[in-house]
Amino acid sequence: MPEETAKNRLEAENLQLRQAVEELSILNEIAFAIGSQTEVDKISELIVSKCTKKIKAEQGCILLLSEDQNSPFKTYIRKIEHKTEMIPIHLGTTLMGWMIKNQKPLIINDLKNDKRFQSLDPGDFHSLLMVPLKLKNKFTGVLCLFNKDGEFSSDQDQRLLSIIAVSSAQVIENARQAEIEKKFQEMERELLVAKEIQIRLLPKEPPQVDGFDIQGYTLPTKQVGGDYFDFIELPDKNLGVAIADVSGKGMPAALLMANFQATLRNQSLAKNSPSEMVSNCNNLVCRSVEKGQFVTFFWGALNCQEKSFNYVNAGHNPPFIFNKRGEITRLTDGGLILGLLENVPFEQKKVKLNSGDLLLLFTDGITEAMNETQAQFEEERLIKVVEENRLSSADQIIKKITQEVLAFQGLQPQFDDLTLVVIKVKE
Repeated sequence: MPEETAKNRLEAENLQLRQAVEELSILNEIAFAIGSQTEVDKISELIVSKCTKKIKAEQGCILLLSEDQNSPFKTYIRKIEHKTEMIPIHLGTTLMGWMIKNQKPLIINDLKNDKRFQSLDPGDFHSLLMVPLKLKNKFTGVLCLFNKDGEFSSDQDQRLLSIIAVSSAQVIENARQAEIEKKFQEMERELLVAKEIQIRLLPKEPPQVDGFDIQGYTLPTKQVGGDYFDFIELPDKNLGVAIADVSGKGMPAALLMANFQATLRNQSLAKNSPSEMVSNCNNLVCRSVEKGQFVTFFWGALNCQEKSFNYVNAGHNPPFIFNKRGEITRLTDGGLILGLLENVPFEQKKVKLNSGDLLLLFTDGITEAMNETQAQFEEERLIKVVEENRLSSADQIIKKITQEVLAFQGLQPQFDDLTLVVIKVKE
């Protein structure tokens, strides 16, 4: 009797040892196979393939949770060893719901008659084994096997799959984060290229006009944006001066800005009045923008001979004219922002520019710049900076305004492009 007991104990120990060796073997195979892989789907495919073959299942898959509320999990890989219908989506979502709630292994060897899942239509599936994937005790997904040749066992199959799940969760998550980082870096590179293209669309040098000191500047945010300024020589020898701000941020705003610049330059070839030109631009913008997109725009024709400025303000921040007597005039006449309604009227107005006058055009990135307390720079600070530096050159005035805005923001990130145009009438 003692000999029989010792023999049974030895056999049990041998069985445990063989099981441990098999577990270490498959873990080593998986580790070796995925060692050279970096993509989530390839890593997952290797894991599922090894598991289905080792446990003799017909099919397996890995499901990972996603942040998409409409699709709470994503099937990264499904491996089919035999011809079986694909997993019905309602089967996957129902079982995933159970796993999210319970977060423990699930074995079902008679799926059609399991009372917990009576609402399921399992089709050709009769058995399954699911184990959770966890990372630092956080549920990240599941590893599933379907239709074993025989029954799934809790002491061998569940144990092995659980061990594999524990060792695989970190590898899969690392690969997933690496893919996210890679996509982010690709997007950053694309934005950088788009930003460089956008900067090249702006004037490289200010126009050299007798009797005037003219300068324009934009300081873009890290993203591509929708600020735009331009100087265009018109057919009647006047100088077209434009400043605009496209709604939104990122690539949509940049594309609309580039499209608007092409529209404006095309329209500037015709001998139209400022109001006719802005009206034509508005109609073209209305036909090309998505709902909710628009452009605030200010356009003026500078007559350098008679020193006059004929302008239209289409919903843009009103530019200022500072004269030597300390008076300020806001250029407000015009009409609606571009892109709302076609065939709307725009009013133009002509103003005289006198010796020593200073014309300042700007976008809302200047006046709406915020500091850490959420206070805005506002027009009052802008006016004060100009008045304190109005005897400086146009270039120096722009630099001073930019410095003051950035100093005001402090550690607060720049939220919007800062764009300025200064036109000084020389004395």
